[in-house]
Amino acid sequence: MMWSSAAEFLAMGGYGLYVWGSVSMTIVAVLIELFLLGQRRNSAMSRIMRKSIIEGNDVNEKQT
Repeated sequence: MMWSSAAEFLAMGGYGLYVWGSVSMTIVAVLIELFLLGQRRNSAMSRIMRKSIIEGNDVNEKQT
């Protein structure tokens, strides 16, 4: 598809609101998922560190 101007590109043949709305919602969902993933990772790491401290193990020690 060829567009002669940026306005025509953004309008997407009359479907611009649907197209750009979908793109925006996808980007928002991915950003939220990345944020939540970081929180879950931090929570898991905190639990691992607490458990390690309680059990008396040093996480940095890997001597076998």
